[in-house]
Amino acid sequence: RLLTKLLFFYFCAVNALSAILTIADKSFAKRKKWRIRESTLILVAVLGGSPAEYIVMRIIHHKTRHKKFMIGLPLIFLIQLTAVLVFLYFYKQGTFSF
Repeated sequence: RLLTKLLFFYFCAVNALSAILTIADKSFAKRKKWRIRESTLILVAVLGGSPAEYIVMRIIHHKTRHKKFMIGLPLIFLIQLTAVLVFLYFYKQGTFSF
């Protein structure tokens, strides 16, 4: 299905962008350069990049002292996962149709 492929591509792209932005921000921080706004990182997470952003932050130890990220990103992911599961449940029941 085309919609499934597009959603998969979107999910991969937004998670790749999220990882790239997180790594770039860490690099900029080390070199005391211009930084990526926290609001931008949160926005990309809300748009679907929360899994990659959280994992990368843990791996490279970036913003791990910020509760906004260490609690917020898993919470965003859980909300997104719940929304997808609820959607799939109702879609399979025939309530939603595309």
